[in-house]
This record gives sequence, C-alpha cells and structure tokens, in this order.
Amino acid sequence: MSKPYYRIAIIFLFIFQISCKQQDENTHTLPNIVFIFADDLGYGDLSCYGATDIATPHIDRLAAEGIKFTSFMSASPVCSPSRAGLLTGRMPQRMGINGVFFPDSFTGMDPDEITFAEILKDKGYRTGIVGKWHLGHMERFLPLNQGFDEYFGIPYSNDMASVVYLRGNEVASFEVDQQYITKNYTEEALKFIDGAKGQPFLLYIPHSMPHVPIYASPGFLGTSQRGLYGDVIQELDWSVGEIVKKLEDEGLLENTLVVFTSDNGPWLVMEEHGGSAGGLREGKQYTFEGGMRVPAVAMWKGKIQAGQVYEDLATMMDWFPTFCQMVGAELPNDRLIDGKDLSAVLFENGKRADDKFLYYDGAIQEGYRDGDWKIKRPYKGFPGANWKQKVDGHDTLLVNLKNDPEESTNLLKANPEKAAQMYRNMDLAVQQLGPLPESKVLRGAVDNSHYEFLEEKRKKANQ
Repeated sequence: MSKPYYRIAIIFLFIFQISCKQQDENTHTLPNIVFIFADDLGYGDLSCYGATDIATPHIDRLAAEGIKFTSFMSASPVCSPSRAGLLTGRMPQRMGINGVFFPDSFTGMDPDEITFAEILKDKGYRTGIVGKWHLGHMERFLPLNQGFDEYFGIPYSNDMASVVYLRGNEVASFEVDQQYITKNYTEEALKFIDGAKGQPFLLYIPHSMPHVPIYASPGFLGTSQRGLYGDVIQELDWSVGEIVKKLEDEGLLENTLVVFTSDNGPWLVMEEHGGSAGGLREGKQYTFEGGMRVPAVAMWKGKIQAGQVYEDLATMMDWFPTFCQMVGAELPNDRLIDGKDLSAVLFENGKRADDKFLYYDGAIQEGYRDGDWKIKRPYKGFPGANWKQKVDGHDTLLVNLKNDPEESTNLLKANPEKAAQMYRNMDLAVQQLGPLPESKVLRGAVDNSHYEFLEEKRKKANQ
C-alpha cells in the first residue's frame, strides 16, 4: 500500500475508533429502566398508601427515597387497554382496544403501534419483559414483535383457559403451578439483569398477581393480616426488594429508574380476594376513582429527590414521552401521543403540562377531569354479576376531587355554572380526539345450536 493510501486508511480507522468510543460512552450513560406493574392492585393495598394490614417495606422504600403520586390515573379500568396505553403513550380508544383480549381472540395490539420498548431498543437498549402480556397471544402480537428482545411469562390473565408459560414465541411449559408465579417471574427478572450487563436495559415486569385466582408461595402464606390477598401483596413486595437488591449489588441502582404501579383498581366483586380501593369510590371496571386511580411510586437515586409527594394529575400514558425525553429520543411524529412528559415532575419539583383527563369505559366516554374538578355523565347503573360489582345509577355527577376524592358529594345543583362549563369542555375534548376506530373484535360468538337441537329433541321424547 502506498504511503498516501496508508495515511488515509489510518485516518479513517482513527475516526471510526473515536465514533465507536463516543457511541459506547453515550450508551453507558443512558439510564436503565425497571417498570413493575401489578395486576388489579388497589389504591389501599400498600402501606405507603395507608394499608395497616399489609406490610410493603420495599415498595415503601421506593416512595420514601423517590416520589409518590397520589392522583395517578390508569389509561383504563381494565387490563388490556391499560397496558396498551402504558406501552404506547396513547389512549387505548385510538387503537380500538376497548376491552380485554382472551385466549380465543384473533386480535391484539397492532404491530404498527410504537411501544417504548421499540424506542429504547433503537437507542441501544436490551429490552425484556417478564410476566403477563395480555395484548394478543398470536405470534404477530407478542412482545418480540413489539420491541422486546426477550419474553418469559403468561400471555393473558391467569383466570383464563390454557394458562401457559411462553419463552419468546414458544410454549416453555404447559404446566403452571400458580403458587410459584411471582417467584418464577422474580428469578427470570434477576437473570435478565445478569444478562444485560454492559448495556442499558429496559426490564418490564407485569405481574400476574393479585389478579384472581390469587396464590402465594408457601413461605408467604399467613404472613399478612389480610388473609391470602395480603400474603400475595407481601410476596410482590418481596419481589420488588429482590430486584432493588440486585441493582444495588451490581452497582446499577444509581443509574436506574425503578417504577412500581398497578394497571387498574381492585376487583371488588371478588370480595376478600379483590383488594381495597382505600376509600375511593368503586373499583375495577368503573370510571369512578377507585377503578382508575392507582398507586404509583418511582425512585432513581441521586436524580429524583427523596420524599416527594405529587398530588396533581398524572397518567399511565405519561411514561412513554418521559422515557423518550430521558434517552434523547424524539416522539413519533406520525401519530398523536396523549401522554405528557413527567421529567419536570420527577427531576425538577415541577408540574405536568396540563391537568385534564377523559374517562372512558371501553368505547363509552363517561367523564372528564379539569384540575380538581371531575364531571361524570348520567349512568344507569349495573345490577351486579359474579364478574362485576353492583353499582346504582346516578344523575350527572360533579365533584371536587381535592376536597372529596371519595366522590361522595354531588355538587351539581350548588354549582350549575361550573357543571355547564365542565360539560362544554368535556364535549370539546372528545370532539378534538377526532374519529376513533371501531372496537377490536375480542371474541367470536359460539354456535351451540347443535346442543340446543339435542336438548329440544330429548325434551320432546320425555313428554
């Protein structure tokens, strides 16, 4: 090689080495993210939120050494829409996800939706999910097609048919001993952290518990003062402690954001197996506060000031733009993102960009929040069933959530002008959403005419 070409090759090699070094340095400065998501955990089920019969010292530590949200709203009062809202930063109604997917669903969250796992993966993150997915179990809808490098867990709720453990896209086990689900998830989460050393990582842990049927491993049975349900929560707390300890032992805690929250409120119709809304009105499946206001705590040592309590509105959809801001990623510009960046709240003792929120029960728009005020459209009530709590109907409901988080006093007659203003703003907010897609088909109808034919035939034969 002649000297001029040799010099050019050396220069290019030098530039390449600098570029690789800069890329490596940038990658190592990116924070890890651990997002822990309980299923059907109520606002009154953690000791840092007032529970006196359940001990949750590890989750309490996240609150004490970080920030505790007291008005944190889920994207939905049920499972699948809530998870879609979390992962995409978008109202689930924009995706047509207005109910819960089942093992016989042929639909799921569309692969062209952009999850925060995809955003982070593009930034060099190793991305993993351990736990319940519940956004479609057919391969095209599973986590590996939504930005995750690794997946272990149950693809839907643990009360549904054919509960299995998946690893990646394949069934790892058809036998699931539910009393060990939380322990198995914890072990898999710790293995993921071991395998992700040397690069930034996202670890998403959507637990199956305390969704019914509830189970705790033998070492936790009888450890709480609230029966089996409390034992289940205390095992979840243990799991949080194991993950935080692992981060500490590996010297990762000061570069890791750890979040713990719940997908929606407690399933109150399950009675002592269904948790507590902590004095809030109603629970899962309803757009009262008990169904949608969830516990949420976050810790990042040295970044989030310890002992913060944020009392204003924040939502599950806010994590998507927050993570984008944290890693220097631009928000997708080809779709509307409903969440708001929480960086000012987490790191600057600041405020969220706005304090407005639309309450939806599936495709039905039921309420609106603006600051401390909330209005709900008239509701005809529900007679009750083994899967849903009985709730009486009500006229238009106007409440001040700051003074009355229990939604016990209707201020409609005393504040007609405020009610009219809230109604106008609610209708305008709905109008500004634009056209929404039709609800996804969750299940097909079952044709039992063959059984009906035989039953009718036997009846006639016995007459």
